[in-house]
Formats: sequence, C-alpha cells, structure tokens
Amino acid sequence: MTCVIGLDIGTTSTIGILIRMPSEHLALASRPVSLSHRHAGWAEEDPNQWWDNVCAIIAELLEKSGIKPDEVKAVGVSGMVPAVVLLDADGELLRPSIQQSDGRCAQEVDSLRREFDEAAFTRRTGNGINQQLVAAKLRWIAHHEPQIFERIGTVFGSYDYINFRLTGTRNVEQNWALEAGFVDLATGHIAKDLVAAGNISSDQVPPFARSSAVVGEVTPEAARATGLQAGTPVVAGLADHVGSAWAAGVQGPGDMLIKLGGACDILLASKEARPDPRLFLDYHPVQGLYMPNGCMACSGSLLNWFASQFGGAAQDHPGASIHQKLDHWAASIPAGSEGVRTLPFFLGEKTPIHDPLARGTFTGLGLHHSPGHMWRSMLEGVAFGIRHHMEVFADIGMPATRVMASDGGSASAVWLQIIADVLDRPVQPLSGHPGSCLGAAWMAALGCGLSTNWQGAQAFVSLGTPVEPDPRNRSVYDQAYGDYHQLYSVLKPLFQLMGARQ
Repeated sequence: MTCVIGLDIGTTSTIGILIRMPSEHLALASRPVSLSHRHAGWAEEDPNQWWDNVCAIIAELLEKSGIKPDEVKAVGVSGMVPAVVLLDADGELLRPSIQQSDGRCAQEVDSLRREFDEAAFTRRTGNGINQQLVAAKLRWIAHHEPQIFERIGTVFGSYDYINFRLTGTRNVEQNWALEAGFVDLATGHIAKDLVAAGNISSDQVPPFARSSAVVGEVTPEAARATGLQAGTPVVAGLADHVGSAWAAGVQGPGDMLIKLGGACDILLASKEARPDPRLFLDYHPVQGLYMPNGCMACSGSLLNWFASQFGGAAQDHPGASIHQKLDHWAASIPAGSEGVRTLPFFLGEKTPIHDPLARGTFTGLGLHHSPGHMWRSMLEGVAFGIRHHMEVFADIGMPATRVMASDGGSASAVWLQIIADVLDRPVQPLSGHPGSCLGAAWMAALGCGLSTNWQGAQAFVSLGTPVEPDPRNRSVYDQAYGDYHQLYSVLKPLFQLMGARQ
C-alpha cells in the first residue's frame, strides 16, 4: 500500500492528512495553535508547539487509518509565509516565531524605503517593501533584541523548521524565500545583497529548494517522536496559501481562490509575473506559472477574537457553535449592518494598503445596535477588503473569471452570501477541501515519483453550488464599500500619530 502524509503549520491550527494513492482520503487530524499578542500589532507563536502538534497528529493519523509506518512513502509540509524562525548554531530555537501578520517593524520598513528604490526593488524581487519582508523583522530584532540577533545561526520559516525537525537538514522553500524578499526573479535564486538588507550574511539563510525537491529523510530521532519510519523522504513543501489554492483548482489564468482562514488570502493563477507593490507574488507549484496574491492580516482570527470576548450572550442558543449563533443573528440584519462599519485591521494590514500602523475600528454604533450588527459588519469589512484586491488584480490586467472559496470561513453561508453580494459575482464554495495539508501531501507524492499528475489533488475536492449575488444589495454595498475606503483615508493620519506614540 502506498500512502503519503501532508501537514499544514497554520496560524490557528496544525492539520494533517493521510491519503492512499491515488485518490483515497484515509484520515484527517488537527491540533490548535496559540497565537500570542504581547504588544499591539505583535503576532508570535511557539515553534515547539508546532512540532508537538505534528508528532501527535502523525500518531493519530496512523492510528485512525490502521496504516503501518512503512506504508507511508513520503511526507510534505506546508505553512504560513514568511514566518521568521531563528535557530542558533546548535539548532536551538532563539525566540518565538515572528508571524507574517506581525506589524511591529514599521520603522524598519521606513528605513528600507529610504535605502532602496521601491519600484526597482519590486521589479527585482516581485514584492514591495512592506512589513512582511524578513529583512525588516531582522532589523527590528537587531535593534530591540541584540543579544538574540548576535546568536542567529539560521533564518527560515514555519514549514522549513518542521522539515528540519523531521530530517535534521536546513533548507528554505522557494516561496518563503520569494516572499521574504531574498529572491532575484531574474535568476530565480537567493541574492546575497538582498539577504544583506537584513544585516545578516547569506550563510545564515539555508539552501534554496523547489517545492517538490526531496530535502531529507526522517531521522531515527524523529521516527521515535512521530511514529514514522526512519528514512521516509520529506519534500520541501509549500506556502500554505499556495498549496491550498493549487489543490482547490487554481490552475489557469483567471482562476481565483478566497482562502478564509485566520488571515484571508486572495490568490490568482498567472502565466507571467507582474510585480506590483500592492500585492505579493509567489511561484505557482507548476513550474513556469505564478500566483500573484494578497493577504489580509486578520479575518478568521478577528472573528475568533470577537466570539471569545463577546460571544457569551450567544450561549442562549443551544446546539450550535458561538460562530453559528452569531451568524444566525447577522442573517437577520439588513445588508450594510444598519450603518455599522468595520475596518478589520486588528493586526495592522498587509495587502493592498501595507500599513502596519492601521488599527481595527467599529464606527456608526448606536444604542440600538447589537452584537449581531457588529458580527455582520466584520463579515462585510473583510468582504470589502476582498473587493479591493479584485480591483487591484483587474488594474494590473489580471481579472478574475472564476471565484472559489475555501477553508473555515467558507462554511458560513451568511459570509459567502455577503462576499458574493459585495463582489457582485458568484462565489463557489469548495466542499471536502481539507486545506493546505492536501497540497502538501500531493506535492510529496509528486516529489517522490508516486504521481506525475499535477492536477491530481483536485480528485479530493468537490465544488459546491455557486452562491449567486443578490442584486437588491448591490447599491447598498457599493455605498458601504465607499465608506470603507473613506474611513481608512480619514483615520490613516490618526493611526500614524498613535503609532508614533508606541
């Protein structure tokens, strides 16, 4: 029997899938992840928790499926990018990870913009100068945690770290390196001068690896910890949003996926790279293609925060989760939330505004409003951000022709209807899509020669009935979308002033 395991190191959970080749889903398992916010705009996690989750998940997958360790022929790992994980020379963690959504490095971003011609930097690297660049985060560490900075032996990402724990080898996968701002698009490799922008040397960044490359084998130590067989090959893996979109069917120009996870990713397939500072650029898993994309720092994590802090009243509705109860309330409220508007910038904002000092706001509240109004307004606020991204895609000549939705938020019928109404186009939910772990598993199969079908992961995913936009809400949402832009424009100077005081 030939099986593969895919793991996803996500912001809110670690997820694993075990599949039997070529098309049988045998088991799925997950564990929660704790996201720490020690200061405003900060987002950190403990990589040891990721590893503990991986060990527990693999053991559960084997137990659930009855599969023997020697039947697992390959492992692939995906994860959020570009999280920053630091090891010392001995391979020990130096500090918690700094997540891609972390917004602490505004001053360092400004210093990079003074040193580089941003237009030239964007053309060269595919990505603009913004809070996501690893160089900016490294400069922050050098300034604020010099005792940590001087001990750095390795800089890499979330799934690179899990690969290291599995194999003992250190690599950086292609899209971590690209979104980090270290890759020269013209050569397709890491450039020493780009790494030097982070005040580190190129030998502190491990070798570059394509997604399907086998980077090592499971060590005896990792085998004892996970239950896998020593010697099982491990491939470099995938950025989580890329793996999810690829598995979902984002294969050709115009295919777009809205990934409604802790953050909100909006991804499009493209035959060419068209770098734009408002967006991120990744390699598509299929060589020769690209995946321009955007990421809103806070979507599902915002809803989770609200539900945990203010969802107590919803306990009066038995038989459903707090999220479902809040959705029920929101469904009874008209489009536009009766004047309540939300800017969902609770972790600053990434694309397309790239403003780490932006903050979340509720406006228009009155004593007649309820938690249901606020919940619906948050759903609408994220939808407005998605619409903004679609306008940017169209502006650079890459309009979306097919829109799909996946991950946890796609289970909300209320949210999907709001998104369809705000975009004024059908949105097709995916059913059976376990997320990025599926892309990681299929990449493992391809990298180890167990399949040659680059579209094979789609056999595990079903397309649901498209959610059609309600034309009665078009004008309401056009006006509310205008409010969204105007609110940010008016409040931006205040965000900057408040940020300067921190």
